[in-house]
Amino acid sequence: MEAPLYPDFPPDSSAPYGGPPAFWVGPRHLAGDDGRLYDVVADTLAGLGWTSLTIIRGRHEPDEAPEDRQVLRSTVLHISPDALRWAQWGLADEPFQLGGLPVAWQVSARAETSSPLAQWSAYFTRDVPGEAVVDFLVALDASDQPAVPLAGPELVLDAVAAHGWLRDIDQPLAAATDATFTSHVSLGEVPPLIQDADPRTLSAADDDTGLSGWQAWAEPALGAPCLWAASFAASVPHDLVAAFAASLSSTAPVLRRVLPEATRERLLRAPAV
Repeated sequence: MEAPLYPDFPPDSSAPYGGPPAFWVGPRHLAGDDGRLYDVVADTLAGLGWTSLTIIRGRHEPDEAPEDRQVLRSTVLHISPDALRWAQWGLADEPFQLGGLPVAWQVSARAETSSPLAQWSAYFTRDVPGEAVVDFLVALDASDQPAVPLAGPELVLDAVAAHGWLRDIDQPLAAATDATFTSHVSLGEVPPLIQDADPRTLSAADDDTGLSGWQAWAEPALGAPCLWAASFAASVPHDLVAAFAASLSSTAPVLRRVLPEATRERLLRAPAV
């Protein structure tokens, strides 16, 4: 069994004394985010030296007390020291959705600071395991050229196959699923509004000239609402997606106090002593 990630950090340090009991649970891709997706990612970015900026948009009526102000959107922007990559947390009044779920984290990168536009963006809803988002960001932070692909798409499929996921029979070079056919990774059509600077992504989908991007999601039961979803623009380097996929499919247990209702009965758990 693999060693737990980040052994130097107490994973339950923010939990109140006497709170819900903690369990080591698996599989990771069904374990949810423990209700701490912001804290887990933000703490990691702070440790990497990224700076943060909070932006609040709201409505303030004349003669209205400050405590009565209506906050419509609160966004926290984290920026890397070289300003080539950034991560934004924001749950808005009219949120951008994936699989019917609001996006919580949007991660972007550009090739050079002189460009005002992101080369690519990746999106994660709540309940994506925080460990997988963190490993994606750690790989992004370590990349010297965050907008340059360093490997082919097979790297993503190899990453999940190494942890027992199955390649799709019909698309063995573009899709894989876990052994229970609950969680999936697929290289194909990118959902609308996914930001990518490559002009070829604007091509009509029906002429087969558009670029493909990686998508990942968990569907607890056929036709049931998604537990979580993640989307990667076509220009996201495959090696970064592979870091996410390897962590997502990892067989190492994760510490959780809050278990997703949709997958609670499918999780193996052991009390954390």
